Amino acid sequence: MIKIVSKFLLTLGLIITLAACGNEASSKSSDSEGAANKDWPEKLTLVQMPNENNPNAASMHTSLRDHLSEELGIEVEEFEGGSYAVGIEALASGNLDIMLASPMSYYQADQKAGAELLAVPQVEGQEYYTAFIAKKDNQEINNLEDLKGKNFAFVNAASSSGYLYPKGTLVQEFDLDPDLVEQSGNFFENITFSESHVNSVMGVKMGDFDAAAVAKGQLDSMIEAGTIKEDEFKIVGRTDDIPDASYIIREDLPEDFKTALRDAFVSFEDEKYFEAVHNDPKARFVSPEQDYYDPTIEMLEAINALEEDAQ
Repeated sequence: MIKIVSKFLLTLGLIITLAACGNEASSKSSDSEGAANKDWPEKLTLVQMPNENNPNAASMHTSLRDHLSEELGIEVEEFEGGSYAVGIEALASGNLDIMLASPMSYYQADQKAGAELLAVPQVEGQEYYTAFIAKKDNQEINNLEDLKGKNFAFVNAASSSGYLYPKGTLVQEFDLDPDLVEQSGNFFENITFSESHVNSVMGVKMGDFDAAAVAKGQLDSMIEAGTIKEDEFKIVGRTDDIPDASYIIREDLPEDFKTALRDAFVSFEDEKYFEAVHNDPKARFVSPEQDYYDPTIEMLEAINALEEDAQ
């Protein structure tokens, strides 16, 4: 799972390099599949996101790049590189065609540069969400409403699963003022930012926090590793599923080219790639509807996250 809080390593030097290379549309020779349409770009530039769970997965992106190049009949340049902000600027200037983006960065790219959702990895049976946990023997906490007046732990303000989604869930469920959630004595008695999901789980176990918001996958991993026992905790609520990062594309590219590119992603079936990058050889890319991120955008708007990020 590529977590939507990951940051690019894209630098300003990369943008300069891309600008120097250029990405203007031109005719191709007749032996190229892309030659059939003179409006297609002669080169496609794609920026990947580092995989925090598997740093070695970056080398597998070569197979995706080669597949896209073969299917489209044009050169594909693939980079890893600085921040979402720099990537969005590159997309807006036409120096970047595709980037892997979180819901928030997609929203910003769409507002500033005009962007469309292109492809998203689909992993069968995988649910990525945040669980609100308490100790099993804590009789005072049995649902989300019982969290009121308790000592609670988020992970950190940059974490989707450890902060944005659980905060959004509480704001929407109880019509809270998003600017006051972290204020002691408002909804919670006290708020702590533990700085990791593991710290949050162990803090609940040791009684430092009454409850915490943790990624369900992290909780399961700790149980499987024997760090904690399943019967020590209870889940008193959960967020909606958190969508994975998606590839997005400049909307000003030719429509037939975007269609061919979506088809190329969907036809990619390298099991070694999906095992390395998405931890499931049976995962595949699908073409999402353009409203795929709408529930997430609504949630981010509800907690003023989009407004804060733009400042």
